[in-house]
Amino acid sequence: MDLRTAFPRSMKEKLSGYVHLARMIDKCRAVLAGTEGEYIYPCPMDERLLDFAGITSEQFTAAVKANPTDEGVVAWFRQAAKPHSPAELEQWNRALLRRGPSSPESAERFKKYRDAIDPSRSDITAWSDLQDLEEGRPVPRREPVA
Repeated sequence: MDLRTAFPRSMKEKLSGYVHLARMIDKCRAVLAGTEGEYIYPCPMDERLLDFAGITSEQFTAAVKANPTDEGVVAWFRQAAKPHSPAELEQWNRALLRRGPSSPESAERFKKYRDAIDPSRSDITAWSDLQDLEEGRPVPRREPVA
């Protein structure tokens, strides 16, 4: 995958029940190929998924390198990841997709990125929505949270 000319999959896309897994695979493949452009792997969101799964970025990178297909990576991931109940996984997925800035510095960076893309979208408060907006995916408008 060449992330200098294409976008990775949305972190909202589920693979094997996990949000962000497909995106992380795309970014890892691009890093292995030297075509990551401005994308970062492993980034803080990648680390959150890896921590939840109990896998290191080195283990994940080796698995992606050894498995040229999503199916191969997913088979390895299912075997290597800590088991979670469907309810735990769904709760974690929702929390990751709702995650916004976690510090004043992060909030400033978030606002700067969002305003550079579309200053009218003050309804966007989650990194997942900001990524989709930046990469041209539709992001429904939300009512501001009071």
